[in-house]
Amino acid sequence: MLKITPHLGTLVLLVSIGGLWYPRLGYVVALVFLSILVISPFRGRWFCGNLCLWGSFNDFWVGKISRHIQIPRSFSSMAVRVPIFIAMMGFNISRIIATEGSVDKLGMVFVTMSILTASFSILFGAAYSPRTWCTLCPMGTLQRLLGRGRYPLKLDSEICIDCGICQKICPMQLDLKAAGGDPDCIKCGRCVDACPRRALRF
Repeated sequence: MLKITPHLGTLVLLVSIGGLWYPRLGYVVALVFLSILVISPFRGRWFCGNLCLWGSFNDFWVGKISRHIQIPRSFSSMAVRVPIFIAMMGFNISRIIATEGSVDKLGMVFVTMSILTASFSILFGAAYSPRTWCTLCPMGTLQRLLGRGRYPLKLDSEICIDCGICQKICPMQLDLKAAGGDPDCIKCGRCVDACPRRALRF
């Protein structure tokens, strides 16, 4: 996790609320999408764990009201995630086409995306765990597909003592011992920092 990561969540509130009066704030969302397309082929879901505004919002805002319980396993299924991706992308593309090139209308489309994402984050995060929406997030799914196998978490099994600390601290509730690393790992580095034996690395 970068030093700036905990503070990025405030931008979600700025875009989602301020964007209602100044739609061009929505272009922050467009910048996020562009960054994802550039970074994910090289680092997988690294953006999610370090620079995602909504990821930070989930961890440091939604985390305060979360029940902190197990994320349903079905949420990580591509059979669930791909239809969500198609539905949300189709909805947003149709709205973008309807703007007919208007700068402010296009900005409002992105503001609406921010509001919806924040709403889903609060809903799922409060019900389960702060990063629940990140399991379902269409942009997270896209990063998984574009960056599968890139920048994987590596475990040195010879020095691992199976203390379980890494499993407890993982915000995505992943199996950190999965061969080749889990493609939904957000590369936040919390497990690496928490490991008492330094058995984990990227």
